Amino acid sequence: MIVLLFRILILVALALLVYTWIQYFRNPQRRLRIAKETNEFYFLDEPDNNKKNIQFVYKGCLFQGEKYVGATEYSFEVVDIHVVVDDSLELKGLTRDDLYFLENEILLRYPHAKIEWKHPINQLLLTSIE
Repeated sequence: MIVLLFRILILVALALLVYTWIQYFRNPQRRLRIAKETNEFYFLDEPDNNKKNIQFVYKGCLFQGEKYVGATEYSFEVVDIHVVVDDSLELKGLTRDDLYFLENEILLRYPHAKIEWKHPINQLLLTSIE
């Protein structure tokens, strides 16, 4: 009887281990961290949850955007997105074209949104093109 109980416990432990392993590899925060380390673009968002902020990584820089819901012509949609960067030193090497690419990616997902870049990102957009 005790041997059978130990076998059942071992099977439960293996099932729990496999479940934990699958959850680890499906974790979006892990994917975001990997994209930051490899300087890739990754966009993390829950489109159905308007209270959850968006996060995206581009060229090793982590951006966060706060979504604000408002009324459009026919429905309530995300109408404002305020984008900030946690570490301004990560912005080194980003160009205005990179910011236009990021803005385009956000507008693909939220076409009614007005994107507001917070300091120091907005300083790059305000400078004149030479």
